[in-house]
Amino acid sequence: MALTEVYWDHHIPLPKLSPVQAKVTVAVVALLCFINSYDGEFVFDDSEAIINNKDLKPATPLSNIWRNDFWGTNLSSNSSHKSYRPLTVLTFRLNYLIAGGLHPVGFHVLNIILHAVISVLMIDVFAILIGGLDYDEKGWILNHAPKTSLLAAILFAAHPVHTESVAGVVGRADLLCALFFQLSFLTYCKAFNKDETFSVYWVVVSLMLCAAAMLCKEQGITVLIREVLRMGLLKRLGLMSLGGLSMFYARWRIMGTGPPAFTEVDNPASFEENIFIRIVNYNYYYSLNAWLLLCPWWLCFDWSMGCVPLIKSATDWRVVWLLLLWSVLIGLINQALCSPDSQRRRTLTLGLVLLVVPFLPACNIFFRVGFVIAERVLYLSSAGYCLLLAYSIGHCSHRWIKYKGPFEWLLLYILLLDMHVVRCALRSHQWRSEQSLFSSALSVCPLNAKVHYNVGKNLADGGNTSAAVKYYREAVRLHPNYVHAMNNLGNILKEKNELTEAEELLSKAVSVQPDFAAAWMNLGIVQNSLRKFEAAEQSYWNAIRYRRKYPDCYYNLGRLYADLNRHVDALNAWRNATMLKPDHSLAWNNMVILLDNTGNLGQAELIGREALKLLPNDHTIMFSLANVLGKLQKYKESESFFLHALRINPKAASCHGNLAVLYHRWGKLELAKKHYELSLKLDPEAPGTRDNYNMLRRKLDQLKHSAP
Repeated sequence: MALTEVYWDHHIPLPKLSPVQAKVTVAVVALLCFINSYDGEFVFDDSEAIINNKDLKPATPLSNIWRNDFWGTNLSSNSSHKSYRPLTVLTFRLNYLIAGGLHPVGFHVLNIILHAVISVLMIDVFAILIGGLDYDEKGWILNHAPKTSLLAAILFAAHPVHTESVAGVVGRADLLCALFFQLSFLTYCKAFNKDETFSVYWVVVSLMLCAAAMLCKEQGITVLIREVLRMGLLKRLGLMSLGGLSMFYARWRIMGTGPPAFTEVDNPASFEENIFIRIVNYNYYYSLNAWLLLCPWWLCFDWSMGCVPLIKSATDWRVVWLLLLWSVLIGLINQALCSPDSQRRRTLTLGLVLLVVPFLPACNIFFRVGFVIAERVLYLSSAGYCLLLAYSIGHCSHRWIKYKGPFEWLLLYILLLDMHVVRCALRSHQWRSEQSLFSSALSVCPLNAKVHYNVGKNLADGGNTSAAVKYYREAVRLHPNYVHAMNNLGNILKEKNELTEAEELLSKAVSVQPDFAAAWMNLGIVQNSLRKFEAAEQSYWNAIRYRRKYPDCYYNLGRLYADLNRHVDALNAWRNATMLKPDHSLAWNNMVILLDNTGNLGQAELIGREALKLLPNDHTIMFSLANVLGKLQKYKESESFFLHALRINPKAASCHGNLAVLYHRWGKLELAKKHYELSLKLDPEAPGTRDNYNMLRRKLDQLKHSAP
C-alpha cells in the first residue's frame, strides 16, 4: 500500500508547506473565490427548492422530508423528480430556523464554508491517491506528494465550474455529497492499520458515511466503487458489496422502481429514436462537460431547450469533439494500464476513476436524466480532473525543467491560478441576482428559449413588462410550443388590453398542454374580458378539473358569475376559494361587497367579521365591513374599523372619503369636513367626494348664518 516519495513532486516550484499551512492556504483560496456571493439572492432553482418548499417551514412535520423529494413533492406523485436528498433539505430547514426565516445570507455562508472544508480535505484525499497510504511512527498518515496534492487542492478550490454549486443554494446537495464522499473514503482508509491489519469497524463507519452522501445526493454512492478498487481481501469486498447493494435497492425503492418522467425539452437526445444519433449526442454532451473542466469560461445556468442543438449526421463538424475526447481518454487509459512507471499508472488510474465514476449517474447510461449539461454534477468529477492536471504539471516540470527554470514554471502556475480566481469571482458575482445570472446566459446560449423566458420573467417581476414582452416573444419563436412563455406573454398582453392576441396565445398553450391549469384560468379571464362568458366559464372549470385545489380560479369564476348577476353562484365560488385558502383576501372582500350591494347587510356583516378573524390586519376587509356597519347605523363600530384601516393604510383616499360620509350622516360635520379634505388631497378626482364636500360646506355655511 505504501509508496516511495513521488519522483516528480519536488520538481513542482511550490514551497513545501507544513500540513497546517497547506490547509490554510487552500481554505483562503476557496474563500477568496466565492466570498462575494455571501449576500446574494435566492436565484433560479432556489425558488422551488427553498422559497416554495414547505418542508423548510417549522409548521411542516419533520417527517415530511423523508417522504418528499428535494423539491418538496411527495415521492409517490407522478410529478416528483425522485431526487431523494433528505439530509440536504434538513440543512436548509436548520438554516431557516437559525435565521428565523428565508434570509439568504446564512444559506450562502454555509455553502461557502462547506466548499472551503471540502477543498481542504482534498489535500488528504489527493495525497492518498497519488502517494499511497503510509504511516509515520506516531500513526499519522504520511503525504508522499505534498506539492502535487497541494496544487491539485488549490486547482479544485479555484475551479470556476464550482460556482453553481457554491453560489447557488441548491448546490448544497453537491457540497454535502462531496463532503460525505471524502469522509467515507478517508474513514475507509483508516481501516488499514499501520501493521496492515484490517478494521471492520471503520468499514462499517465508511458505509454509513456513504449512505449519508447518497442521502445528500445520488452521486454519493459512487464512493463505493472508488473504495472497492483499493481492496484485495474477500471479506472487505463482501462488506462493501453488501452495503452497496443494500443502498442501491433502497434508492430504487424510493424511485418507485422507475425513474422520473422528463420531457423532450429537458434532454432532447434521450428522446431521439435513432440509437446511433442518440449515442453520438450523448458523447457530444460528454465532450462539452470535458470542455467546461478544461476551459470554464463558457458557463450557463441552463443548457436545455436548443442551447445544444442535436447532431443529426456524421458530417456535422461537432463530431470532431467526440473524436478528440475519445482519443484523449484512450491515450490516458493506455498510459494508466501499460506504462512501465508504476506511479504514473497509479495516478492516472485513480484520477480517471475519480473523474468518470461520480459522473456516471448523469451520463444517461443507466436512466434518462433531466438535463443536457448541469455544471453542478461536475463538482466531484472535477476533483479527478484537478488530480490529472496536477500530475501533468508535475510531470512537465520534471521533464522540461532544463528548458524552463523553476521561476518560469511558478509564473505559469500563478497565472493559471489568477485566471481561475478571477473567473470564479466574476461568475459568483453573476450568481448574486437573477437579473445578472439570466442576462449572462444570453451570450452563451442565445438559442436557449428558457434563457429568454427567464430574462423576460425577471423583467416582468420587476415591473418592466414592455421589455419582458420582447424576451417572451423570442422564447416562443425559438420554441413554438413553450407553454409557460405563451402563458406569461398572454398575461402581459391581457394587462395591456391586447385581448385578441392574448386569447390566441393562451388557447395554443392549453392545446399543447391540456392539463395546464394556470393557462386555462388565464384564458378564462381573457374570455371574460372579451365578454365570451360561456367560453370563460368552461375554461375556469377546465382549470379546476386539472387542479382541484385552485382558490384563485374559484375567485375568478366568482367574478364571472357576479358579472352575470348569478349572485348565489358567485358567493359559492368565493366561499370555495376561502375554504381552500382561508387567507384569500379578495374572495372574502368580494363576498362582503356583493352582499352589501344586494342589500344583505346582516349576512355581509357576518362574513366580514368571519374574515377579520382570519385576516385581522386586512384594511380592505375593514373598509368594506365599516361601510356595511355604517349602513346598519352602527356608527361607533363603523368609525372604529375605518380608523383602524387608516392606521394601516393612511393614504387610502376612498377610506377617508367614506369615513367622511359616515361622520356626515352621524352629524359630526367638522370631522366629516376634515376627512373630505384629506380624501380630495390624496385623490382630487375621487368620484362623489367633491360633491359631498360641497354639500357639506353649504350646510356648514347655512348653520353658520342661522346661528344667533
